[in-house]
Amino acid sequence: MKKTINKILIGFAAILLISSCKKQLDLAPISSISDANYWQTPDQFDAFVSGLESRFRSHNSSFQALGELRSDIFGTEPGNAGAFTGEATQGLERMWQQSINLDNAGVSNFGGFYSNIVQINLLIDKLNTTNVVTAANKNYYLGMAYGMRAFYYFQISRSWGDAVIQTDPVTSFDISNLAKAASPEADVMTLIKSDIDNSVSSFGTNYTFRNNKAYWSKAATLMLKAEVYLWTSHRAGGTGDATIALSALTDIQANVAGLTLLPNYATVFAANNKGNNEMILSIRYLNGEATMGFVSSSYLPQSGLIANFWDSVGNRQFNVNTDNWGGLLRAPVKVETFRKFNDLDSRKWASIQPAYNKVGANYVIAGCFTNKYQGEQVSGSRVISNDFPIYRYADLLLMIAEAKVVLAQNPATEINLVRARAYGANYIAAVHGFPNQAIDANPRNAILQERLNEFLFEGKRWYDLRRMGDSFVYAVIPAAQFLNTNAAGRLLWAIDRNSLTNNRALVQNPGYAAF
Repeated sequence: MKKTINKILIGFAAILLISSCKKQLDLAPISSISDANYWQTPDQFDAFVSGLESRFRSHNSSFQALGELRSDIFGTEPGNAGAFTGEATQGLERMWQQSINLDNAGVSNFGGFYSNIVQINLLIDKLNTTNVVTAANKNYYLGMAYGMRAFYYFQISRSWGDAVIQTDPVTSFDISNLAKAASPEADVMTLIKSDIDNSVSSFGTNYTFRNNKAYWSKAATLMLKAEVYLWTSHRAGGTGDATIALSALTDIQANVAGLTLLPNYATVFAANNKGNNEMILSIRYLNGEATMGFVSSSYLPQSGLIANFWDSVGNRQFNVNTDNWGGLLRAPVKVETFRKFNDLDSRKWASIQPAYNKVGANYVIAGCFTNKYQGEQVSGSRVISNDFPIYRYADLLLMIAEAKVVLAQNPATEINLVRARAYGANYIAAVHGFPNQAIDANPRNAILQERLNEFLFEGKRWYDLRRMGDSFVYAVIPAAQFLNTNAAGRLLWAIDRNSLTNNRALVQNPGYAAF
């Protein structure tokens, strides 16, 4: 697979650049790969789809940053400018401090997502005009393409609001038509829902998974559909959109066999447990092919520095041999986040690693970092080769619970399935089950807290808060903390200077400087 992905990534560039040169300069391409001769065999379509998935993987750091770094998960401890290990935050602090701006946008160039959107547009066009691909593959690939494009535009819309819509295939470079205005957020949502419908229709009755759940599937599209319609149900869509979301989720339950919660939470993310029965869609990582470099570069401490601290649970000092994280801790997990978990909740210890100073016989907490993706040991080095979940069964259950709340139904069954797994042998329904915890008095807050505990470091918290509504954001991040004082724009991301320079038809989001 690695050779195929490398080949197609080269092919992407070749097709676009060579086709561009031919159309603009009327020169024959030197390379044998061109738009005219590439789409001739089923293998070439297969390779192109593999390339789309590889590029999707390359956007994982943006998915995670957009979904979490502005939330209440990460941050330095009071009085500290850097991480507890002494490592500098290197600008990431602007996201959780809400001080992003034109020149420090946090995520630039719209996450790089348009680089894959244009490839998806090309694939859709070629699939609709080819007769070399089997009907089954053609429909599956169209389902993938429409679903992935909807996912990208949903990321863009939730983050920046209005967005440039590009659905036509682009195989040439026209310097006179570089500027294109963003379409209103409502129009972007219309495209998203249309692409979802096209994806579901293309997949038809095919609910199968490919590449061990690392390829987009009908179940992934239905999960996206539920997420999209829950987003709009909390706005103008109301109960009608919540009903559509609930229907999409129960469709998966009825037609996809084998999906379930794994008994042990930590095993869901194990590097040697890919495509397990809880996963619906994950981004695939493999030692020797690709690893989660963004995790090591920002979320894990240097091995030599963590060795200065203690693990209170194991009553031991960290060491560079077994605790060889080998990273850079730019974004520590806040101790406050760690303390939101009940000690009996297995997700606390499977998601967050606390580090302590030892003062006499007492442990004094110094800070925390995420340890959900522990990777594997390869020749004495830690390799972060875990898969990154996009959708899993716990998400399906908690979205069902959320839809039920909007519909004034009882969410207890789904919430308690998730809680019972989390607490394991410690679970006492009368104590831990819904509606017996204090937070359960407001079911929306209960779901948000459950999703924080369940999905920490899966790129969901900021989007979850925003989906429920602005008041839920401000309940955990005071409005006064935002550098942007414009209520209409501060929960959106700033458009970076480079994007505004390259496309002069773009308009900066409210409250951020344009230039």
